[in-house]
Amino acid sequence: MNVEIFDSTLRDGAQAEGISFLVGDKIKIAKALDELGVDFIEAGNPGSNKKDLEFFKQVSKIKFNHSKLVAFGSTRRCNILAEADCNLKALLEAETEYVCIFGKSWDFHVETIIGTTKEENLNMISDSISFLKAKGKKVFYDAEHFFDGYKNNKEYALETLKAAEAAGAEALVLCDTNGGTFPDEMAEIIEEIKKVIKAPLGIHAHNDSGMAVACSVLAVMAGCKHVQGTFLGYGERCGNANLAAIIANLELKKNIKCLPDGNLVKLTPIAKEIAEISNFKLEANLPYVGSSAFAHKAGMHIDGVYKSSKSFEHVSPDLVGNERKFLISEVAGKSTVLAKINKVYPDVKKDDPRISLIIETIKNLEFGGYQFDGADASFELIVHKAFGNFKPFFEVKNFKTIGEGPSHSDEFSASAIINVIVEDTEEVTGANGNGPVDALNRALRKAIGKFYPILNKVSLADYKVRILDGKEAATAAKTRVIIESTDGKRSWSTVGVSKDIIEASFKALIDSIEYILYKENK
Repeated sequence: MNVEIFDSTLRDGAQAEGISFLVGDKIKIAKALDELGVDFIEAGNPGSNKKDLEFFKQVSKIKFNHSKLVAFGSTRRCNILAEADCNLKALLEAETEYVCIFGKSWDFHVETIIGTTKEENLNMISDSISFLKAKGKKVFYDAEHFFDGYKNNKEYALETLKAAEAAGAEALVLCDTNGGTFPDEMAEIIEEIKKVIKAPLGIHAHNDSGMAVACSVLAVMAGCKHVQGTFLGYGERCGNANLAAIIANLELKKNIKCLPDGNLVKLTPIAKEIAEISNFKLEANLPYVGSSAFAHKAGMHIDGVYKSSKSFEHVSPDLVGNERKFLISEVAGKSTVLAKINKVYPDVKKDDPRISLIIETIKNLEFGGYQFDGADASFELIVHKAFGNFKPFFEVKNFKTIGEGPSHSDEFSASAIINVIVEDTEEVTGANGNGPVDALNRALRKAIGKFYPILNKVSLADYKVRILDGKEAATAAKTRVIIESTDGKRSWSTVGVSKDIIEASFKALIDSIEYILYKENK
């Protein structure tokens, strides 16, 4: 069994708070979705804004390998001819083979929101689809607010579907626009619809009740052959159905094909790419594609997974292009630490005495406020040191920062002086920066950069600060800093702890630099 996957990240997803796609962003995401192999990409509403019109002009020059682009709009306005409707004209100007239009299924919306009659609404649906079909378009019909409409006036909701079916829509997409329908209720309604509607059915669920994925999966099981959503669940209010989870669930749990053969392993890499383009951090706890989806922390869990992954994992992470993570903490046992060590030193056995030394080091550091489940690079450095394989690349003798206070005219607000020994040479350098941590970063790079050119490619990607001791005044409490760094190809995280936020930051910074230098020079 196959289902069509219809991705609306570039249209419905663009309505999410915090998202504002540029034309170039939309083109990049469309290419990523095509690489994944979704069937349809709803790329925007050309009748609503100039940006989407410009997108359709530019994207028409691009050849897609699998996906079909879809332009989105609404039925004609009430009491005018279809050929006179500006929105329908814009759909034709987009020059896509497929279009998707929405119409009203809930009589409350028909009479109260758009202020017309139920009969005119049926004409609007029929006329719009017929007009677009006559122009050579293939039309998907989104029955907006269908489930609310069905529960309020079953007969009229079905009449709207019959009008779209008679006009020749490719699929009738049942929309849970307010996101309030329960999965079992939805499945029952779809079973009833199938008795009177013969056209292919689709599902378009919103996540306002937290059940959009479940609703979509059950809709497919009830007979829907077409699934709409956004790839990472982006959308208005609580978002749309998360297609990444739906695709994985259907393919892995129900043996229902959603993507071309072999493409499921692209799920996580594409998720990371789309999140990055959208300027959203990929949520760690997203099913299948999140960084925590296969992360284990409790010692008993890790011991179980180490013996057999199915003991605490419902699927193998490699099936969706993700990876298993064993998190290091004060509750970690030997199996946990060994699993992490084996990623670096595969031949180390459980009875190696150095494992106990590493466990004791970790527990002592975590008692002092360190946390390594988000700082793998700092943990790896501890392992290399315990195994006697790490030689420091430089030694910081001392440093000093000077804050100049807020500046309205100068580029920099702080300066730093640092004394470093590197390759038996003493370097004393200074630098200005946007705050003391940036100044220290610049000064350290200035001191050792000529010895290690790789640092020219390294930049800070993220910086997190956590106050640890609530019993003391915040300005005197112990502080944990986690720094994420990147060289453009890989990312790594390091941690530092101190009652001085600058010293905590500097510890994390030094770990970050030592980690990449070790990787490049081992």
